[in-house]
Amino acid sequence: MTKRRRYGQFVCTYAFVHYKLHYACVPCRVSFKRHPSDAGHTCPRCAGPLLCAGHDFAAPRRSDRKAWSVVAVVLGAGLRYEGFEPCGCARDPKFRPRIRAQLRARRIAAARTGTPLAELLGQADPLETR
Repeated sequence: MTKRRRYGQFVCTYAFVHYKLHYACVPCRVSFKRHPSDAGHTCPRCAGPLLCAGHDFAAPRRSDRKAWSVVAVVLGAGLRYEGFEPCGCARDPKFRPRIRAQLRARRIAAARTGTPLAELLGQADPLETR
């Protein structure tokens, strides 16, 4: 990533900047970027709590109910759409299901193996190409 010289050595520029996180309201199917807060954020449309979706969340269109149902399961499992390392240099987005078929396959695998669903939602299928 972008590095600049500071104090005689190269440092990452992301280490000095606090970026906003994506927050989503699944019932309203909207997302916002906000600075992190301990008190939490509320949806301006329904006054419900906003779920933290992470730095790399790309919200589906509001009319795409199927995609929002997948987002609801991923966020409900406690996962976020992240790709940053603590300093922000390594930007390799982690896998999250995008369509219902991927979600269904992981639910079936979780039921068969007894593995928690949140663990399988974060693993890409080795046979699937991106």
